[in-house]
Amino acid sequence: MNLWQEARLVAAKDLRIEARSRVTLYQVLPFGAIVLLLFAFALDPDRGVLARVAPGLFWVAVLLAALLAVSRSFAIETANSARDGLRLSGLDGSAIFLGKAGAVALELLALEVVLGTGVALLYDVDFHSPGLLVLAALAATAAVAATGTLYGVLAAGLRVRETLVPVLLLPVVAPVMLGATRACEAAVAGVPSDGWPWVALLALVAALYTGVGMLAFGTLLEET
Repeated sequence: MNLWQEARLVAAKDLRIEARSRVTLYQVLPFGAIVLLLFAFALDPDRGVLARVAPGLFWVAVLLAALLAVSRSFAIETANSARDGLRLSGLDGSAIFLGKAGAVALELLALEVVLGTGVALLYDVDFHSPGLLVLAALAATAAVAATGTLYGVLAAGLRVRETLVPVLLLPVVAPVMLGATRACEAAVAGVPSDGWPWVALLALVAALYTGVGMLAFGTLLEET
C-alpha cells in the first residue's frame, strides 16, 4: 500500500470506532451546541453585539469541541494496547498521522456545518461570501486537526493527557483562531478582499503543521 492508502485505512478505522461509539454525536456535538446557546443567552439583551461577535464565538465553540475530539482520538488507542498495535502494524508514521488528522478534520467539518447553521439561526447572521467562508473553514479545520494530532501524540503517553492537551494546544492554535475569525468576519460583512490574506495564513499554518507532523509523528508514537 502507498502512503495515501495507509492514511485512508487509519482514518477509516477511527471513523468506524466513532460511528459505533457515537461519542461525537452524543457528546462533542451537544457540547458545541450548548456553548453556542450559553453565548446566546449571555448576550441576548444586545442582539447587535451578538451578531458582531458571532464569528469569534463560533470558532471558540469549534476549538473547545476540537479538544474533545483530539483527546478522544488518542484515548481510543489506549484501550487494549491499541497503540502497540499501531506501532507493530508496519504502517508509515506519516500515514498514521495523516489518517488520524483526517478523521479529526472530518468530524470537525461535520460539527461546523451543524454549528454554522445554529449560528445563522440563533445569532441572525447572514453570510455574504460563502466561497470565502468555506475555504477559511477548510484551511482552519486542517490546521486545527494537524496541530491537535501532533500535540495529542506528545501527551498520549502521560497520565495527565486529558488536561495537558488543552495546555499544549490552546496557545499554538491562537493564530488559527484569529485568522479564522477575521476571515469569517469578512465573509459576514461581504468584503472578501479582507478575508483572503487570512485564508492564506490559515493554509500556511495547516501546511506547516502537516509537514512537521508527517516528519515527527512516527518517532513520537514510538517514544510515547
